[in-house]
Amino acid sequence: MRYKMEQSIKYTVIDLFAGCGGLSLGLYQAGWNGLFAIEKNPNAFETLKYNLIDGKNHFDWPEWLPQTNLDIIEVNKKYSKQLIALRGKVDLVAGGPPCQGFSMAGKRVEDDTRNQLVFSYIDFIRMVLPKLILFENVKGFTYAFDKKRNQGAVPYSRMVIDRLQELGYDVQGQIIDFSKYGVPQRRKRFILIGVKDGVKGSAQKFIQLLDNQKEQFLKRNRLSEYCTISDAISDLLQQNGQEETPDRKGFNSGLYGDVQSPYQKLMRKEIKNTQRIPNSHSFAHHSKEKRDIFERLLAEYPLRGKRIDGNSRENWGIRQRGITILDSQALAPTITNMPDDYLHYCEPRIMTVRECARIQSFPDWYEFKSKYTTGGKLRKAEVPRYSQVGNAIPPLFAQQAGLVLKEMLS
Repeated sequence: MRYKMEQSIKYTVIDLFAGCGGLSLGLYQAGWNGLFAIEKNPNAFETLKYNLIDGKNHFDWPEWLPQTNLDIIEVNKKYSKQLIALRGKVDLVAGGPPCQGFSMAGKRVEDDTRNQLVFSYIDFIRMVLPKLILFENVKGFTYAFDKKRNQGAVPYSRMVIDRLQELGYDVQGQIIDFSKYGVPQRRKRFILIGVKDGVKGSAQKFIQLLDNQKEQFLKRNRLSEYCTISDAISDLLQQNGQEETPDRKGFNSGLYGDVQSPYQKLMRKEIKNTQRIPNSHSFAHHSKEKRDIFERLLAEYPLRGKRIDGNSRENWGIRQRGITILDSQALAPTITNMPDDYLHYCEPRIMTVRECARIQSFPDWYEFKSKYTTGGKLRKAEVPRYSQVGNAIPPLFAQQAGLVLKEMLS
């Protein structure tokens, strides 16, 4: 497939619930021009701003909107006139509300206040009326809450589809496995496409075009569809050596090893040969007791890639809720915002932020900001680096989606 990449055409996108910028990054790489991004959390917005506003100048930020972390509810209220004035000028609104209340990875919480942000999203669409919509959320978004007690319960995905159709969009939603598009992890997400005033079936073209262009895209970037954990991070081993972490006092970071795969070469494309320390590749401090357990697990535990919990966890002296030993020759499990969930495949330690970012397909030039971890009650207020990475849309998939969406507009 040939993509029309005319430089004279600027396709404009607004990123809602932007997080640290994974979706915006992928769309930037696909040639989209950002108008602005809405992200409430200051930690995540700091990362986005550093890389895509100050660094890459991806956005043509309007003067009427402060260039800072913003709450979509307040934006809808305060800037409704400006948003309505954007009608006919915005090609794409991308993003999806926070997923924690819907996620199957933890306890689903129906009354999580963040779930109501879906309706703020709809209000924003109603004011701007973009030509296209790209909506993303976890698979649990398609399941109704409390179906056993309330047979009439409707999943949020159905609510969104109905309201978008009322606004004149042809809509198609589907569960997509990002690992089919070169991302080295099993990560399934609900992707919804909306086409304003499109004939029935217009939105369905997205999936068809996405699959049609995949082989060409991966070949152009010298990638294979199936990328293992080792393919992604084997150049980031602790055994390469350590130096003091530049932005984390009292911790050490790993050094770059030799590039060992096309995927690693792509991720390190804009890294200078003189750079020794990858950003955010800082190792956790483990007690001797925990390190001994990790070493024993790596040496003796028979399974890789499957969660150790229940009786096995107790027998092996694991105090945390559960842990998975990564399999170097397989896809990674879904990267979450809990760093203790995964044990490195050959070293007695958990993964670094940079290793998680690699598996999420963030290139190494993309620097993460704010604190590395948090805990307790602060989890609801803070979004440290691990959480920023775990919450993101993989840029490698977003880039492919961006190319297809441009094709749909051409």
